[in-house]
Amino acid sequence: MEQEYPYLRIGTAYYKIVQKPLASGDRMTLLLPWSVECIKQDHGKSYLSGIPKYDGFCFVPSHLHYQRFIGNFYSRYHPFLHIPKIGQPERTLAYLGHIFGDQLEYGLDYLKILLEMPMQMLPILCLVSTERNTGKTTFLNLLKAVFGDNMTINTKEDFRSNFNAEWAHKVIIGVDETFLERREDSERLKNLRTATFYKSEAKGQDRQEIEFFGKFILCSNNEDNFVLVDPGETRYWIRKIPVLEKED
Repeated sequence: MEQEYPYLRIGTAYYKIVQKPLASGDRMTLLLPWSVECIKQDHGKSYLSGIPKYDGFCFVPSHLHYQRFIGNFYSRYHPFLHIPKIGQPERTLAYLGHIFGDQLEYGLDYLKILLEMPMQMLPILCLVSTERNTGKTTFLNLLKAVFGDNMTINTKEDFRSNFNAEWAHKVIIGVDETFLERREDSERLKNLRTATFYKSEAKGQDRQEIEFFGKFILCSNNEDNFVLVDPGETRYWIRKIPVLEKED
């Protein structure tokens, strides 16, 4: 039986594939830098020759035709873990009807594009309400449950940070409790909405230009100035969310 290795060599660096436990009981797959000396200490020098080797990383979003390895490159995109089945998701549709209201068909198209064409550009979806108990954050949590490690939920501090590697490789970027009142915030959002490449930066590493496919979803209790939106701006899709009639 062929031996399976929990390590990879990508370029000239070694990584270990680990399963990080989450409070929900799920596990998140992470690729952690691992020193060659530790690998030799744990397994012996001869072990290194069997570790799979790749030329570098790539980032190719796909849910229905997923590939981890493309050519001799390792895709940073994570697999879609759910298996569709026939049925009527009545409770989910009722909830989506609450979020999208008379624009439900547009909302379903938005979700369909996220699933089937994750590289397609989409508007910046904004869910706003001064009321509590509207289900805005639940929408972020629902998408996180569906798209898993390909989505992140951030704060405005994460969005403003120069160290953006945590979210630059995600296809959905949720920002909860949004209050991006600075002009540079709105300009950055608008630029990212149409960007195809972006500079990714992690602590202690050089900036790298990557392909960017992120879609932003903003949730805010501030209806009027959660972000600066110029008259005639078409890159935002703003939905005012009512209070839930009942919790289910």
